Amino acid sequence: MRPVLLTWNAARVRAAEEPLLAAGAPLMAHAAFALHVAVARELRARRGRVAGAVVVVLAGAGNNGGDALHAGALLARRGARVLALTTAQRWHDEGAAALLAAGGRLRALVPDAVDDDAAQVLAADVVLDGVLGIGARGGLRGPVARLVEAVAAARPDGDSPLVVAVDVPSGIGVDDGTRAGTVLDADLTVTFGGAKPGLVLPPAAWAAGRVEVVDLGLALAGPADVASLGPDDVAALWPVPERAAHKYARGVVGVVAGTRTYPGAAVLASSGAALAGVGMVRYVGDAGDAVLAARPEVVVGPGRVQAWVLGPGVSPDDAAQRRRVQRAFDGVLHRGEAAVVDAGALDLLPERVGPHVVLTPHAGELARLLAQHGVDVERTAVEAEPLRWAREAHDRTGATVLLKGGTTVVVGAHGAVYAQSDGPTWLATAGAGDVLAGVLGALLAARVDDVHEDPSLAAALAAAAALVHGRAAHRAVPDGPIVALAVAHAVPATVAELLRATGTLAR
Repeated sequence: MRPVLLTWNAARVRAAEEPLLAAGAPLMAHAAFALHVAVARELRARRGRVAGAVVVVLAGAGNNGGDALHAGALLARRGARVLALTTAQRWHDEGAAALLAAGGRLRALVPDAVDDDAAQVLAADVVLDGVLGIGARGGLRGPVARLVEAVAAARPDGDSPLVVAVDVPSGIGVDDGTRAGTVLDADLTVTFGGAKPGLVLPPAAWAAGRVEVVDLGLALAGPADVASLGPDDVAALWPVPERAAHKYARGVVGVVAGTRTYPGAAVLASSGAALAGVGMVRYVGDAGDAVLAARPEVVVGPGRVQAWVLGPGVSPDDAAQRRRVQRAFDGVLHRGEAAVVDAGALDLLPERVGPHVVLTPHAGELARLLAQHGVDVERTAVEAEPLRWAREAHDRTGATVLLKGGTTVVVGAHGAVYAQSDGPTWLATAGAGDVLAGVLGALLAARVDDVHEDPSLAAALAAAAALVHGRAAHRAVPDGPIVALAVAHAVPATVAELLRATGTLAR
């Protein structure tokens, strides 16, 4: 299985670079050449040619600054007008010499002239952000921080200049995806040797733009620190029925969701499960009439299941549904049934469960769950460090944790971490999480035996569900407002497209 993007922390990347550098490999020359090629391609797409383009390089003292200066020199040799603004008391000597020899200009930032420098940056066609690299700690400081603040405040979305981050956007948490202080959001990040976790983890990922990986021949071995699944991965994970399959062999999902007063969650969760291709959905609760009206194939009433979807639309004052959730947890604990635990079921979670239980909170719900386990954290802190707190919840509960958000973060057994950014911003709408819970419940029901054999598989299935959910939203209403039921209705065609593209057909 080959994820669309594997990421490696800074220490592993540096360790992989060391033997090549010791052998004299020209890694900086390779990186700078690839960077300049990417920038030249963008310039040709925007203005038809490289010659005459205005390029501003923000160069720190480290290797990222060297990469940026050498790339600037190559662009200057192709006729671009290149100005490098150095952001430290010293700069990369070889890179500076190459730029000056190619006809570029170089000067240090002037603390008292930040507004003038910001105006030059804003007038450029391209800005190369080479201030901080993977060895930096903390955010931007001093004049460059004030410069970036001024540029970010004045730069219209999607307008010039095009910002290209060199390896990583300066100031992001390279390994954990945090975002400390002001960051110059990039349209494109050209990263070297291997992608870094901060390029896919929120909130830093939103500063990276498109990510292109330049292969430097690094021997990055072992499992990635964070992965993002792609379509081929999901097709490989998706349960496709054999010729002799019957409904029970394909998995049965039990849904405990909604109430008679608020039946919508029951309809949405049941629809998500049924339309994802599970063999059968059993609904348990008081909203059976509404569920049957929307999904006549659902069976209302208790019975044997392989996985549960627990909690969507279950309110704290609904004693009957809460008792049904608790009874379902008996099967999870004693019979090994898998479960998706959402919304109103999170505060009923047993003290300790296995990774075959997948929690699907948003940031506020995760903060409340952690409080039940003695961890005092606010929603805003979860949003600032989602990987940290999703890991904390996994460690405290034993469950696989899918933390919902603009980028969904999944933490599971054996260090498995995924980050998925597949849905449109329109997907932040009521009921969308109920559909996601149903889709994930279908996957767990069909592959529960595999999950018990390989507990880390639950995290991969959760990431796969997030990808299908996001792509279904795009399919349902491209580039416009969407409602949750439309996402559910788009799931079958989304799955079929993924399977068809890889030749994965019913056997």
